Parts: sequence; structure tokens; C-alpha cells
Amino acid sequence: MSRARCHLRAALFLAAVSSRGATTGVAARRVLSAWPAPQEPGMEYQDAVRTLNTLQTNANCLEQVKRQRGDPQTQLEAMRLYLARSGLQVEDLDQLNIIHITGTKGKASHRTQGSPHLVQVRERIRINGQPISPELFTKHFWRLYHRLEETKDDSSCVSMPGYFRFLTLMAFHVFLQEKVDLAVMEVGIGGAYDCTNIVKKPVVCGVSSLGIDHTGLLGDTMEKIAWQKGGIFKCGVPAFTVLQPDGPLAVLRDRAQQISCPLYLCPPLEALEEGGPLLTLGLEGEHQQANAALALQLARCWLQQKGYRDTGELKASRPSLLGQLPLAPVFQPTSHMQHGLRDTEWPGRTQLLRRGPLTWYLDGAHTTSSMQACVRWFRQALQSRERPGGGSEVRVLLFNSTGDRDSAALLKLLQPCQFDYTVFCPNLTEVSSTDNADQQNFTVTLDQVLLRCLAHQQHWSRLHEDQASPEPGGPAPLLLAPRPAHTHSASSLVFSCISHALQWISQGRDPVFQPPSPPRVLFAHPVAGSGAVVLQEAAAIHVLVTGSLHLVGGVLKLLEPSLSQ
Repeated sequence: MSRARCHLRAALFLAAVSSRGATTGVAARRVLSAWPAPQEPGMEYQDAVRTLNTLQTNANCLEQVKRQRGDPQTQLEAMRLYLARSGLQVEDLDQLNIIHITGTKGKASHRTQGSPHLVQVRERIRINGQPISPELFTKHFWRLYHRLEETKDDSSCVSMPGYFRFLTLMAFHVFLQEKVDLAVMEVGIGGAYDCTNIVKKPVVCGVSSLGIDHTGLLGDTMEKIAWQKGGIFKCGVPAFTVLQPDGPLAVLRDRAQQISCPLYLCPPLEALEEGGPLLTLGLEGEHQQANAALALQLARCWLQQKGYRDTGELKASRPSLLGQLPLAPVFQPTSHMQHGLRDTEWPGRTQLLRRGPLTWYLDGAHTTSSMQACVRWFRQALQSRERPGGGSEVRVLLFNSTGDRDSAALLKLLQPCQFDYTVFCPNLTEVSSTDNADQQNFTVTLDQVLLRCLAHQQHWSRLHEDQASPEPGGPAPLLLAPRPAHTHSASSLVFSCISHALQWISQGRDPVFQPPSPPRVLFAHPVAGSGAVVLQEAAAIHVLVTGSLHLVGGVLKLLEPSLSQ
């Protein structure tokens, strides 16, 4: 019996479910199997990742993408050609039984292919919930890379696909050859023009919560972004979304109606709990309620279409919320679904690590809406904490933001958390990442990322100056509860890498993270010495790491060395 029938995670929370030994597997492509595995010396995992990194999109290419976004055929046709050069046709993808997901927040909560990696790039392609092995990644990478090299046209200005396109192509090959029952594909950016949108016949589509992100590519309003996200809808293919603001929800509804896509609104999770047990979520945060509701609907829809009988007992139907969309079925989640929700883990999203006097709060929030959710989670976690019997408590923010995101807006949302110290650093585990290909980023220079950190520090200082001296007639200053006498709310430091930042924050008090060398401040700051004394003497240190998934990943790599194994 297929594993997909046994667990909800097999239907949604895993990127793909292997069916080795099952009767529902997908036949592998012979052309891929015929390619010889690379035998050249030195072609190890790190070599594959270094070569993959050369496909990272630079700023000039991004500008070209922005100019071409009005013509979806330009980008989608290029992806189809890459697919053909790799030995597959679009029709081959129908065998994968794809669940296609887009949205601004919550895509990664469904554990899909395509999520940004935290520690190693192989996390982006998962089978049975686990990143593919370094050996499997290396084998499939070189097979695909050599095939594309052999078929490239030197007269073309773009002979190799970019970073995300390559990984998407590689995921298709891996999933087909490993004979998965289904594949959950996550959109990279947007939907309409995204390279994953070459899929013609997904089993079901999902749109998670929408927010403002990637405005340079998707537009600067929620309605424009919703139009892009609705681009994954297909004629006759059911789609589900969670409750959205009226404007974006109307756009999604119109997009679905134009192509005869049956679109449903997910009822809140509380509706599925009526008359049954309360649903426990493995992922913390109020926003995960909507993600779980969407996950259950997508899983149930897939199971029904594949003929499985145990899909949850249907309850009485309800009228649609807001009257804009029909409401998705209200049903009693099966025991397997309940276990799937409870057992789901996703590092770097509302994750706590308690180590001695330090508690690390890790959340990769990088949009205004996700940062609001992060702040709510952090403050709630502080309220429910066990307070030390004696001594002071210190709050530290470790922050970075990349791309075209409004870091000033994100930092403003973090002010109510009342941090004693704020630390900024690039998304680099070490100053030199030559020995760690997974952390390499060729799209920016070291000078550029350090200057951006200094800009974050300036934004933070201005926010506190504005708070201390509000304009006449302006809003009243934010009233915050008293903090200990050692508080320096505007005190901030900039470090050259994550390792140096963690050395200063932990002051050798984390039982796992014990760096061999002393920390170095990139630019001298008078609070560095006094702050170190405060951290050394504190009874409890609460550290929130946020603003960038890649920053969180770098921190996890150092705090949890086992993740790199």
C-alpha cells in the first residue's frame, strides 16, 4: 500500500513520497538512466554546489527579467526548452501528480520543493520529508548539468538555466526517477511567469496568505501580487486559498472564473475541530492556523482524486465567508492527518533552542506581515517563559535583510520587543565561505552586504531618535513597559559575519557553540565592552534571529552542527 495513504505528510507536508515497492509508482525515464554517472575525480557534493552557484542570477539578469515580465511566453517558453534539452517533455510532468502551491507566506509550511535552504542546498529537494542525500544530489546534478552543456547553443546569450530554474529541472528529474507518488512544487516568485508554471495538469493548486514582497517583479499592491499568484490556476483543476483581504481575494476569484478554475475558500481550522478533538500544530504561531487549514484541504482533495476512501468524515456544509467564494468542505480530519499536523517540524520558522542561559528564537520572517506574526510569537513566548530566580534578563536582536525589502519598515515592527542590544551582520557564516559552497552568494560583494548592514544600523538609530523626539502634533510615542537599568535600546553593533556575531552574543555561555577565537567587532563601538559584561552576568539571554531565512540558516549551521552532516 502506498505510503501516501498512511500519512498526511505523504500527501502534503513532504516534498515527494517515494513509492518503492508500491503499485502506484511512476516509471522512470530511460534517457536519464542511460547517462553515465560521473566518475571524474573531485566531482563531490561541494564541487556540484560550487558549479551550481555559478548559475546564480546577477543584478543585470534580474533587471532583464523585470523588463520581460510582461511577456510570460518569453520566460515560460525558455523553461520548456530547457526541459526538452534535459530529456523531458512537459507532458512527462503529468506523471508526478503535482500539488502546485504559491503565496507570500506559508508555502514552506507545506514542505515543498523550492523552499530556500537553511544550511544545505539539497534541502530544496526532499523525498519522504528528508533532503535528498549528498550522493543523490551529486549524481543528478552532474547528469543534468552535462546534458545541458552538451545541448547548448553557443549562439544563444543564455545557454544555461539560472539557479532556481536549474534546481526546478533537477527536481523534476529526481522525482520522476525516484518514482514518487506525488510531488509538491512550490512557486519561486509570483506564479504566472514562474518557471514551475510549465506544469499543465497539477492535481490541485493552493494559494497561501498573501503579502507585499518582491515588489520589483510582482507589483507594489496586494491586488497586483494576487494577479500574479492566480496565474497558476488551470482550467478544471480545483484550487484552494485561505482568507485574504477583500481586494486580493476578488482578484483571485476573477482569475479563477476567467479560466473555469473551481476555487474554494478554506474554512478556519476551528470549523474542522467542531465535534472532534482539538488539532495540535507542530509549528508555532497564529499564522500557522491558516497554513494548516490549507494543507488539510489540499491533502484531502489529492487523496479523493486518487481514489482513497479514508479522507475524513464530511460535516454539514456552511455558507461561504464574505460570499465571494464557495467554502471548501468542512470535514473531520483523520487520525493520520491529525498526526501529520502535530508532527510537522520546520527549522527556522518559530523555532526555539534553549541552551543554558541562552534561548534562541529563530524565525525567517522577511515581509511586513510575516514580521508582525514573528513579533506576536516572540512576545507571547517571552510572556510564557520561566523567569530566572535572580539576575537580569537581556534581549538581543540579530537581524539582516536582503534584496529590495524595506528594512526600515521591518525594524520598526520590531521596536515593541524592547531589545537591549541589536546586532547586524551579513548572511555569511564566516568572512570567507570558500570552504562552504552552500553559503556562497555570487550575486553581491562583501562590501555591498556590509554597507547594507550599516544602513540597517542607521535605520535602527533613527527609529529610536524619532521615538524619543516625536514631531509636534504627531502621534504619541509608543509606551513601553519599564526595562532594567542596563537597557540600551538604541545600542547596536555590526559584525562581519554570523560567527563573530554569535561569539559576542553568547560570550561562551552556549554549551554547544564554542568558537575557538575571540569575537571581532567590524567597527569599534563603545557599548561592545560594557555589553559583553552584561551578557556574561545575565541570568537569561533571549535572542531573536529574524529578517532573512538565509541569516537564520547560517545561525542554525553554527548552533546545530549536526544539520551539516
